[in-house]
Amino acid sequence: MGNNTDMGRNKGKKGRHNNNSNNIQAVRTNDVEHIIGNILAEVGVPENEKMKFIKSIAKKLWDIYTDEKMEKQKNFGLAIRDLNIVVPNGTDKEAFSCAIDLKDMAGKVKDIGLIEGEQTGLSLTRGEDGSYTLSGKPAATGDFMLRLQFTAMDDDIHTPVEIELPWAVNHNPRDLWKEVDCDPSLPFLRPDTAAEYVKAEAQDGSPRKDIVAASRRGRSHAQEGKPRDDDFSVKYCLGSGWYILAVADGAGSAKYSRRGAQVACDTVTSRCMELLADNEEFEKAIAGYAADREDKEKQTTLTRYVYDIVFRTAHEAHRAVCALPETEKKVEGATVRDFSTTLMFAVCKQFGFGWFIASFWVGDGAMCLYDENAKTAKLLGTPDEGEFSGQTRFLTMKEIFREDDAYGKRVRMAIVPDFTALMLMTDGVSDAMFQSEKDLNDPEKWAEMYDKLRQGFPDDEIGGVDLTDAGEQAKDQLLGWLNFWSRGNHDDRTIAILY
Repeated sequence: MGNNTDMGRNKGKKGRHNNNSNNIQAVRTNDVEHIIGNILAEVGVPENEKMKFIKSIAKKLWDIYTDEKMEKQKNFGLAIRDLNIVVPNGTDKEAFSCAIDLKDMAGKVKDIGLIEGEQTGLSLTRGEDGSYTLSGKPAATGDFMLRLQFTAMDDDIHTPVEIELPWAVNHNPRDLWKEVDCDPSLPFLRPDTAAEYVKAEAQDGSPRKDIVAASRRGRSHAQEGKPRDDDFSVKYCLGSGWYILAVADGAGSAKYSRRGAQVACDTVTSRCMELLADNEEFEKAIAGYAADREDKEKQTTLTRYVYDIVFRTAHEAHRAVCALPETEKKVEGATVRDFSTTLMFAVCKQFGFGWFIASFWVGDGAMCLYDENAKTAKLLGTPDEGEFSGQTRFLTMKEIFREDDAYGKRVRMAIVPDFTALMLMTDGVSDAMFQSEKDLNDPEKWAEMYDKLRQGFPDDEIGGVDLTDAGEQAKDQLLGWLNFWSRGNHDDRTIAILY
């Protein structure tokens, strides 16, 4: 009974509290009405006109308030449109990105939305700094209207402002290139692509480097129905352990340069295989020089062997190509210039002390010994540049072997503990990867290229090359990789890699 009494007391207190609140509220309301009534009476408003007067004043104040809000809305909309946002054209199948410049409206815009952006392939993202970026990959070509919705920071501006921005998506240039078949009656016609993988089996439990090479017709040739002029030849001598890699770029202005390139590559690889088979004296000279590189006599001995094997083999290739106008009876009236080609080749072998490499190079393109661990890139020669842009020198030129110090200009030797890759490539690859001679001599640029070889070009949906132990599939990967897109670089592409 005591508890019930207490509860009743509490309830009573609560009820009295609520009543007091209501009473206070009523007093306050009565006070306000009394004050307003007194003011109206003092200014001479008759009793029967008071309510009408109050409604009139309220209406006018409300109109002023709403007009101010409408003016804010209007001014916000005008300010958004005055931004004059321009969205640059996009390209089909290429990543697109465009910053939205808010200028002095940055602190006045609460948020921006993209309406039905999925239809265009774009999305709108907000950065940590409050900036906005349109990005994505265009869904189709044509003309579109991008609808952006701006929400004001001012709470009095309730309606978002919507603007439409014209946006054009152009056709991708690479889709405009045609693939025209060559005339089957053309002499010395070869497939538009070629690829080869050479496995060097492990010896004495020690793994060996492998070779992968690929060549494909350039877009400029495919567009006009012209054949591939590049060529390559790669060999591994199982008995001797020597590797031989050759790459050639037939001159685009020469009618039968593809044949010149083929003969040049085949000549040097076949001849080097003969000269390097069981050549103990040459290998002794290499080992002797490796043991004491300050010994001038040992250096001279090694130089003589390299001269006989590398430089003279290059000269044999020169003579073989120059003889083609006479030996190729199916092309009457042909001249040596019709078979013009560049040539680079290298011979290399692993010894107990490391790797020995010797090379020859005439023409453009690039040949490099790249070491990822040591972060080095050693060019095995210097690209030839002609009198005018786009020109070079060719194996078929007599002066190549008659110029002063021809051997010193064309031949290189190197002894290294190890390397990541020996790469030989025509200018269809090197011009796309290296913008200048400075880049060619920059190890970081070679590191970038090697990364591209392994990673491919994801934006172009072109995969990389497994340069570990991918086996036969490596040649198909490399051939696919050669189809990368590089604006302005559409020549034949050929590359050979020892890795």
